Amino acid sequence: MDHDTDQLSLEDFEREILVRPLTADDFDQLIEMQELCFPGMAPWRVDQLESQLAIFPEGQLVVEFEGKLVASAASLIVDFGDYSEWHDWKEIAGGGYIRNHDPEGDTLYGIEVMVHPDYRGLKLARRLYEGRRELARRFNLARSIVGGRIPNYHKHADKLTAREYVEKVRDGQLYDPVLTTQTANGFVLKMLIPNYMPGDAQSCGYATFLEWTNLDYVADPRRRYLRVHNVRIAAVQYQMRTIASMDDFEAQCEFFIDAASDYKSDFVVFPELMSTQMLSFLEGKTTRPQEAARRLADLTPRYLEFFTGMAIKYNVNIVGGSQFVVEGEVLRNCAYLFHRDGGIDRQYKIHITPAERRWWGVAPGDGIEVFDTDRGKVAIQICYDVEFPELTRIAAAKGAQIIFVPFNTNDRDGYLRVRTCAQARCIENHVYTVVSGCTGNLPFVENADVHYAQSGIFTPADVSFARDGVAAECTPNIETLVVRDVDIEQLRRHRLHGTVQNWNDRRKDLYSVKYTDAEGQIFEA
Repeated sequence: MDHDTDQLSLEDFEREILVRPLTADDFDQLIEMQELCFPGMAPWRVDQLESQLAIFPEGQLVVEFEGKLVASAASLIVDFGDYSEWHDWKEIAGGGYIRNHDPEGDTLYGIEVMVHPDYRGLKLARRLYEGRRELARRFNLARSIVGGRIPNYHKHADKLTAREYVEKVRDGQLYDPVLTTQTANGFVLKMLIPNYMPGDAQSCGYATFLEWTNLDYVADPRRRYLRVHNVRIAAVQYQMRTIASMDDFEAQCEFFIDAASDYKSDFVVFPELMSTQMLSFLEGKTTRPQEAARRLADLTPRYLEFFTGMAIKYNVNIVGGSQFVVEGEVLRNCAYLFHRDGGIDRQYKIHITPAERRWWGVAPGDGIEVFDTDRGKVAIQICYDVEFPELTRIAAAKGAQIIFVPFNTNDRDGYLRVRTCAQARCIENHVYTVVSGCTGNLPFVENADVHYAQSGIFTPADVSFARDGVAAECTPNIETLVVRDVDIEQLRRHRLHGTVQNWNDRRKDLYSVKYTDAEGQIFEA
């Protein structure tokens, strides 16, 4: 036999299978595969994939078989202590953008695993789970956690509760393509999560909470304390006075931003509608208040440009009070968060006071936002909004640790309503609240002529916090600034081990708070 001509070529029989990091060139194939794997659910958008790749490229894995993308896994690092309730995929996945990825965290969280339908049975998921385990070892993470779908549950939902179903799968009496695979790969079922992905009809909205423990994890005895970073907050008590131009307004604001920056503050908080100060030069004595408010809204682009520049220049996150904005024909009261990296977030005022409706014609917003910042998760509730406990309950359920409350009240009674409710929200939800208001007078400016304020920073009421639940507060009704550090780690410990544990002791079997977001999904807190 002529071995040179008749020998079998091994290359004809070789198949190349490769586990590798995701690249931008994979996006189209990945989206196509996701549509096949999760019919009826919206696939990733390109901007979400770009964000995942930019923030944590090591955590985005794919399996390539013969040059084709056939499986993938997405993950991020979080701190286990920051997510005491693992109930909301959208929250933990950062809306698909994983902006909540924490390089200093201790837990690898898997937000997705999928295998192309034509390539199942090749144990590709096993390769991906092993890839995640290697990530956990590489980054010295204590555990890997997943919130897994149970896609076969809809076939049994008429006869079995979700608990009964997962128990039968765990015991080998039933087969589920996801849960069976996860338990076979070393994950331990910890609990069942309702309303995890309400749009997942196959799982009836349920998910399993599973954990794999990294036995190679070496705890850093200093880590708990190294992560305890104080957040420094400056609350402005802003004096309203007649001014001649927007330049005067900007100069007054920059003074406070400069002062807060000198104290190396992480946040500086301004009052609600301090911009009505500009009505002193915009509003003629015969102008109707609704017309004046809309004229003020014309200055919103310059307002946004100014505060964005200030946040970058002074390296401080700015809660820019609130400002009128016209969208279509609708006038809204909107608070903006100006990040020191140049980003901007916004929160519309949800509850409108009778005076705002009557004088200015303000319309309410609908969304309850929680913002990721470089110093933790925060939310904004504009004045009257903090008097409705449901909003803070929802924000806290979404992970907010600090609630900023820009307010504008004309007398002490109005101020006390805001202050008392802000302090109550601290107790109910184990959060910090920061109130910032206006003092002074604006002669002949209707509905904004007199003001009363005492800006302050409030804490839960317990032995581990400041006396009377007041971290710091201004002298009433003068122009000034108060600065104080608050400890986010202390909030976490208090929620778990406080003298009373309001959050953990909620009777959700008797009552709950339900919130419908802009996409029509129902969120329960």
